[in-house]
Amino acid sequence: MDLRWIGAVPHGFSARVGRFHDRYPWVGPLLFVSSALYFYAQIATAWVFGPPSYSLVTNTISDLGNTACGRYDNAYVCSPRHTLMNVSFIFLGVVMVAGSALLYQEFTAQRRERVAGLLGFGLMALAGLGAILVGAFPENTSGALHITGAGLAIGAGNLGIFVLGALLSLPEAMRRYMLLFSVTSLTALVLFAAHRYFGIGAGTMERIAAYPETIWLISFGLFIWRFHPKDRRATAA
Repeated sequence: MDLRWIGAVPHGFSARVGRFHDRYPWVGPLLFVSSALYFYAQIATAWVFGPPSYSLVTNTISDLGNTACGRYDNAYVCSPRHTLMNVSFIFLGVVMVAGSALLYQEFTAQRRERVAGLLGFGLMALAGLGAILVGAFPENTSGALHITGAGLAIGAGNLGIFVLGALLSLPEAMRRYMLLFSVTSLTALVLFAAHRYFGIGAGTMERIAAYPETIWLISFGLFIWRFHPKDRRATAA
């Protein structure tokens, strides 16, 4: 049996993605920047939450996607715009997967960066699949899948940011920002999972874990949009 096609399929896919990125280098950065819509969806959904009103301190982000009105996890939850929130989770996941595939192409010139980019952006794409799970399975419908998706979305994503910050050739300020915020987010994720909130509430702790990742998507997209490392290396060569 000829098994050569196994290696040819991903290579061919990668080549097509690379050609698309070379032709439309703005698409990948735009996808990452568009993750800002995730914040707008939260505001629009929280605006009509309840009663009682939505609390950034006590309510989790997933409460916005809860599809039923009633008591959930020792609190009364009612989110009339839960569909908008769950669509935004899925949208964010698609952005993370597609954007990672495209922006990886900026770091393929050298073997070291190619490996680092594959690992880091691969983890970010895995996090995107987790975000899709979060939206497809709200907290009150399938708890196990929802928690798995949330763990991947935050954990794998921030681990990917750490890898990229540690191994890619980026401006020192960008690298330090990525390392600091990824470690902070991963620490907050562990504390949130262990129900250790230190008086700041579950909602606050979850946001410390989750928000830096989305902020990084936006800022990194703007950075690539402005500087395009691939083009700068080609010019230097």
